[in-house]
Amino acid sequence: QVVMVESGGGSVQAGGSLRLSCVLSGYSTIKLHMAWFRQAPEKEREWVAVISRYGTIKYTYTVQGRFTISKDNAKNTLYLEMNRLNPEDTAMYYCAADPRPLWGERLLRPDEYNYWGQGTQVTVSS
Repeated sequence: QVVMVESGGGSVQAGGSLRLSCVLSGYSTIKLHMAWFRQAPEKEREWVAVISRYGTIKYTYTVQGRFTISKDNAKNTLYLEMNRLNPEDTAMYYCAADPRPLWGERLLRPDEYNYWGQGTQVTVSS
């Protein structure tokens, strides 16, 4: 059974930073495509950053240069370092993972990921 548990969310002022963590059990992160998604109230879930099992990293344009995704395979943990946060970053953040051979646009679609965490709330005030 794969279990993913996020932590690190919270409330910060604009310009602040947070570091999200996602600890995975039941599967090795070495073998997984992993990603961060977020969902704001009344909006669809959107991808934020992805790190493929081959090491390819992508960011959505709104977080490019501010967020950094990384993975520690020894700790089976996914991270999202978030800097220069702004109110538009306010959302529930979810980590996701999948072992299948995904590539291209499929890595960015939430319906392609089979494993999900419960989410951690990030709130940025102006």
